[in-house]
Amino acid sequence: MSSKPTSDIFLRLEKTGAKKVALQFPEGLKRKACSFATDLRERGYEVIISGEPCWGACDLDLDLLKDADILIHYGHAPVDSREDVLYEYLRRDIDIEALEEVLPHLTKKEVGLVTTIQHVHQLPEIKEFLKKHGITGLIAKGSERTPYDGQVLGCTFESAKNTGADEILFIGTGVFHPLGVRLATKKRVVAFDPYTKKAEIVDASKLLRQRFARIEKAKEAESFGIIVSKKSGQKRLDIAKRLESLSDKAFIVFIHEVTPDALLNLGFDAYVNTACPRLAYDDQARFPKPMLSPQEFEIVCGVRDWEDYEIDQII
Repeated sequence: MSSKPTSDIFLRLEKTGAKKVALQFPEGLKRKACSFATDLRERGYEVIISGEPCWGACDLDLDLLKDADILIHYGHAPVDSREDVLYEYLRRDIDIEALEEVLPHLTKKEVGLVTTIQHVHQLPEIKEFLKKHGITGLIAKGSERTPYDGQVLGCTFESAKNTGADEILFIGTGVFHPLGVRLATKKRVVAFDPYTKKAEIVDASKLLRQRFARIEKAKEAESFGIIVSKKSGQKRLDIAKRLESLSDKAFIVFIHEVTPDALLNLGFDAYVNTACPRLAYDDQARFPKPMLSPQEFEIVCGVRDWEDYEIDQII
């Protein structure tokens, strides 16, 4: 598996006329910052580097633009358009022939194809591979937050829903994205990890049991903190205000970085997350009190039935 740049970032930067450049890297790529900054300095640019945590293109360190002409955000595609931000995502090529492992798991002649930004450029090749084996791959547009056809994020799975397929093939690492695809589409999902080269059927039943337990625990709460993120692509104040109106026990809390210590100090009996949706699903074990999605809080308040359960998305 190889990696390569998506474009000539230095040419794009030159076209902006910027002289002072801010760099932002996600957690797994921060060690690349020094090398990239050195390249920029050798080309005559002034450089500053963000040391803040970063979990996606929704988490831009815009404070840096007070001291820089432009921000280069590395590792993700844009979730919105800004003239003062350049995005440089990392492509990673997968071994197409390794998809042989997937074939025994597929049961339909039409399959929706989705992946993360690192592999989205290879979806046409994957589609052609499946075609040779008598399977039609369907690649659909997503939301404004996913500019590439077939791309999914941890907060939006519209490209999977829009395929209209009864079976979805997800290519990528980790369990959250395929679980999200499964819950968002309510279709059969096969996940293929291009690193381990293993395929498996996605089972969301364990996560749903965990979420049901959190909802039942939250029904005992006497106070709810409704978290509103200060981050550029996560702030959903309108949703938070609507949720606050459902209960006189609920209060809106603005916060930048949602951590266990921050919530422990606030002292609410339960929390409702309108920031990054993954906080409620991926990180619940880290938090001292139940952390609900907006839809789960609606169940607690009696305005939504469990049978109408939906995964939270930012679309």
